[in-house]
Amino acid sequence: MSNENYQKEIATLSPLSYEVTQKNGTEAPFTNTFDHHFEPGLYVDIVSGEPLFTSLDKYDSGCGWPAFTKPIGKLNEKRDQTHGMERVEVRSPQADSHLGHVFTDGPVDKGGLRYCINSAALRFVPVADLEKEGYGDYANLFND
Repeated sequence: MSNENYQKEIATLSPLSYEVTQKNGTEAPFTNTFDHHFEPGLYVDIVSGEPLFTSLDKYDSGCGWPAFTKPIGKLNEKRDQTHGMERVEVRSPQADSHLGHVFTDGPVDKGGLRYCINSAALRFVPVADLEKEGYGDYANLFND
């Protein structure tokens, strides 16, 4: 996606999605769209559409935001010392959207990481829609 297309997508974001993805904001815990959403499918960057996570790696961490044990591919990581904390911010590789943070308190049997992600940075694509939305290459992940 070109920079011009990213700018068009950014212009269509809701105020909350804009605040989260472009201004490094955080949505309120326990009130967001995907915290308790467990339908099979793919979570993509709301700006670029790049695949980020699958429902296969999502779990209820109790933190108030969607939590995943791993991303589909490599995310950009950045040291974050805001709010008097030491954290690792995660950003989408193509659009550089702020997604959330990664912590080392995830399920040990799944690698020990917890990707704590803002729903406002994501768009969900159900398994049944993967092909028609151009994500058919990911359908085989859900065939077991």
